[in-house]
Amino acid sequence: MQLDQISVNTIRFLSVDAVQKAESGHPGLPLGAAPMAYVLWTRFLQHNPSNPRWFNRDRFVLSAGHGSMLLYSLLHLTGYDLPMEEIKQFRQWGSRTPGHPERGVTPGVDVATGPLGQGFGNGIGMAIAEGYLAARYNRPEFEIINHFTYALVSDGDLMEGVAAEAASLAGHLKLGKLIYLYDDNHITLSSATPVTFTEDQAQRFGAYGWHTQSIEDGNDLEAIERAIHAAQQETERPSLILVRTHIGYGSPNKQDTSAAHGSPLGPEEVKLTKQNLGWPVEPLFFVPEEVKLHFHKALDQGKHLEDEWNSKFEAYTKEYPESAAELNRLMTGQFPHNLEKDIPPFPTDDKGIATRVASGKVMQYFSPLLPGFIGGSADLNTSTHTELKDQGNFENPATAIGDLQGSAKGVWSYAGRNLQFGVREHGMAAISNGLAAHGGIIPFCSTFLTFSDYM
Repeated sequence: MQLDQISVNTIRFLSVDAVQKAESGHPGLPLGAAPMAYVLWTRFLQHNPSNPRWFNRDRFVLSAGHGSMLLYSLLHLTGYDLPMEEIKQFRQWGSRTPGHPERGVTPGVDVATGPLGQGFGNGIGMAIAEGYLAARYNRPEFEIINHFTYALVSDGDLMEGVAAEAASLAGHLKLGKLIYLYDDNHITLSSATPVTFTEDQAQRFGAYGWHTQSIEDGNDLEAIERAIHAAQQETERPSLILVRTHIGYGSPNKQDTSAAHGSPLGPEEVKLTKQNLGWPVEPLFFVPEEVKLHFHKALDQGKHLEDEWNSKFEAYTKEYPESAAELNRLMTGQFPHNLEKDIPPFPTDDKGIATRVASGKVMQYFSPLLPGFIGGSADLNTSTHTELKDQGNFENPATAIGDLQGSAKGVWSYAGRNLQFGVREHGMAAISNGLAAHGGIIPFCSTFLTFSDYM
């Protein structure tokens, strides 16, 4: 068996063994989606396991958060601070491997996912953050901010309304550094997708303005590699790669069934699945030495990538000291020392002032002091007083055509700080969370209180 295939099976069976030991979890997704995750994490993803918060790393979102053991297996194997003891404590109280990924609990997890569709929107927020920071701070000879946002999404993610809202906006914004892998396995927790979900996903996303590709065999590593490479070359559209997989792949009795989705395979079926795929039944949690060495290349590669970036940022600092100082404050979450000095006062009077008017005045004061302060409303900025005056619109320059009434004064580019979310409250909230999770951004969003139930 070739090293690539042994590595894929290592991911599969670390996940299966952890779910079985916990007697709870979702083994089907890791069994089916391990090949695409393997290709992404070993051939494309730029990250540093020794420093999970390196600012210019690629972002990865497991929007299908129920398949969390897939992500934990990858984090463990590539050298993040997630030892085997934590893998064996999957879904146990106090462990760093909860049933669904949680930001701040597990090194390498950027956003909490589980409610389907939310991670889909979070990733779009991350891509917007990358686009804004790159437009504001990069110079022709210094691409300081330059990374991709990837996500693994499921049938359930694409069914959720929040994903439709966010996908529509991403297509409009032409976010070319956003690449989603769709685990197209045709099975949900309680049924097959022909029962509920029959639209043509490639045509649907093409209509949103996305670049789409389809892979018929989810185990074809080279086809997956070619598709991700092609998606990286598509700079004017976000990409959806539809990968036809089989949930519970290799399980003689549960592959392609809902039984593989949300329950352990069972001891006997685990044994049969390992035998079917040529994997040792014992020991449990087996990681071959050659696989360990192969995945641990990410440690040296990640250190090299970050060292290169640090050297570039040092040269950038010498050439553009003011921009570098401002960017460094954003990356480290620092506020200007004089931030509260001249906040506008609101004296008591008989008439009073509407809170939305007062907050709007404070936002205008903050705006020039906080270059990472960006956001917008769900088509209500004139009512909620949330337009940042003269700060432009976050838009792709190619779309500055037709009737642009309602747009803010200033630039029409990715350097703009007003996000026109349109009537997309669900998407707005998920995207704003992604903006915050990316780092360097203080997002805001706004709607009427009665619509807050949508968020």
